[in-house]
Amino acid sequence: MLIYLFEWLNRNIGHFPGDRLFQYLTFRAGLAVIFSLLISLVFGGTIIKYLRKLQIGESIRDLGLQGQIQKQGTPTMGGIIIILAILIPTLLVSRLDNIYIVMMILATSWMGVIGFIDDYIKVFKKDKQGLKGKFKIAGQIGLGLIIALMMLGSDEIVVRMDTEEAIALGLTDNDRVGEMIYTQTNQGVSEKADYKTTLTNIPFMKGNQLNYAALIPIKVQANKYWIWLIFIPIVIFIVTGVSNAANLTDGLDGLATGISGIIALTLGIFAYVSGNAIAANYLNILHLPGSGELLIFTGALLGACLGFLWYNSFPAQIFMGDTGSLTLGGIIGALAIILRKELILPVLCGVFVVESLSVIFQVAYFKYTKRKYGEGKRIFLMSPIHHHFQKKGIHEVKIVTRFWLVGVLLAVFTLITLKIR
Repeated sequence: MLIYLFEWLNRNIGHFPGDRLFQYLTFRAGLAVIFSLLISLVFGGTIIKYLRKLQIGESIRDLGLQGQIQKQGTPTMGGIIIILAILIPTLLVSRLDNIYIVMMILATSWMGVIGFIDDYIKVFKKDKQGLKGKFKIAGQIGLGLIIALMMLGSDEIVVRMDTEEAIALGLTDNDRVGEMIYTQTNQGVSEKADYKTTLTNIPFMKGNQLNYAALIPIKVQANKYWIWLIFIPIVIFIVTGVSNAANLTDGLDGLATGISGIIALTLGIFAYVSGNAIAANYLNILHLPGSGELLIFTGALLGACLGFLWYNSFPAQIFMGDTGSLTLGGIIGALAIILRKELILPVLCGVFVVESLSVIFQVAYFKYTKRKYGEGKRIFLMSPIHHHFQKKGIHEVKIVTRFWLVGVLLAVFTLITLKIR
């Protein structure tokens, strides 16, 4: 909103010192981080007091974990703080006519409502199961469907590339959106255009690109009409998987918050280079016009995670609940898909992946051994895997810190994949 205000003032009143700063993505991203931090820190304490007044405390089931009982009664539903700290700065300093920003505001609000309903049922209705699993999954599928349909249908979501490259990939004038773009380079005149395509970046492969349409075993010119058959399920799977994985990771003070902050910073870098023609060309990644605006959103996401960590670090004064964890996971999944970096999520979200796999393997092995031997056996002392380390007597602060370090290592490796072919 502020950028439109300054533009109106410039048109009707004239320039004044510092007004041009709002034209720079990095400046507005910095403001988003600062605003989200301030919102988290200033309003976070007030919200915590209000939740305590309402006696919205976490109900703890005794699992024999160190320091577990002391957390009884800690306010939950703190994800409200995260959501406010994301949405308010985004609305203030981003361009609201940008399709990518619209999609992320929608994703945040959508998953926030689902998580809030889940927590509301747990806290106020005293139902520990919360929102029934089928409704929760339906909500996640709904978000994935919306994201996929917007990417397939909106002419504002395009990839800008050389016409020769587009022809080599099987794209035609029917796939082109808008007019040809001509630019002067050292090699001569460059001819580019914006294309509607399901191209995405894939690490470790020559060319660094994959077209989902190529996975459909029919003629290239016809498969674009059937791409939704494969693209929509992939998007739904990613959004649902990452959302649930973040939810499983939220088991120790500051764990999911810190890991999400690290991922937000990494995706912010991807947003910046993907929206910048020079950087995208140098790194040989897809140039996504307009996606640079997501740097503001990821800045707000980073600030929200850091601000919430102020209250959520050990010993936590508040838990994010499903309001926060489902939302963070949904946001991360949607961001990666929109930036066409979803195929490197297993690396970037490696902590989330391991947490989820530890639960899947534990349950599968227990059922298998119970069916075969009559008695269920376990791989881990307890799952998700962070509880396994707790059972081994490691303090949760050390576990969380080490998981953060692993998250940083994975984030750095993810960035390195930009140049690994």
